Amino acid sequence: MMAKSLPADAAPNAQEEAAYTQTITERAEKIVAPLGIEDASQATRIRDLVVKQYRSLREIHAARDAKLAEAQSPGDSAVAEAWRSVARKDADLKIFPLHRQFVARLEAELTPEQVNQVKDGMTYGVVPLTFKRYRELLPQLTVEQQTEILANLLEAREYAIDAGSSEEKHAWFGKYKGRINNLLSAAGYDMKQAEKDLAEREKAAASAQ
Repeated sequence: MMAKSLPADAAPNAQEEAAYTQTITERAEKIVAPLGIEDASQATRIRDLVVKQYRSLREIHAARDAKLAEAQSPGDSAVAEAWRSVARKDADLKIFPLHRQFVARLEAELTPEQVNQVKDGMTYGVVPLTFKRYRELLPQLTVEQQTEILANLLEAREYAIDAGSSEEKHAWFGKYKGRINNLLSAAGYDMKQAEKDLAEREKAAASAQ
């Protein structure tokens, strides 16, 4: 899971910071290990790049959360919400160039497939797992429909990479899966029936083993 953001009114002490550094370093190592990088110095650079990205995102989210906590206006919810909106937009403005720089540095070091592996590693592998699930649910999907599903999942991943917690990451995928399901429903697919049909196919396959 993503390391929790700091409380809005607290700075990390040395022990907490050391623990956080260990956590994100171990997480980055797990992301880099499957890439099959033979050059040890390159693998270290990629690991450190991921660690730096996690740390930078944490700082932005902590500053955002502090502003959100301060955005209180008793008796005037509209003013409070306006300040919260400003805090979120300020964070987005900082995250946008950070995201682009991070991806650009990955692309300078890695193959497109490896870049995708890093992105999947930072988002719990939701894209390949979900895409596989849709294809199992609806084996009759056209190439165009599969492309549309994958495009939506990849777009969700770009946002999820920058999220500050596992809940926020999954929320982005949830939003885009809702969009995908609406597109499929509009194309005439019954998603509830598809779930039932897949369960029956899986049950039959298990019985045949």
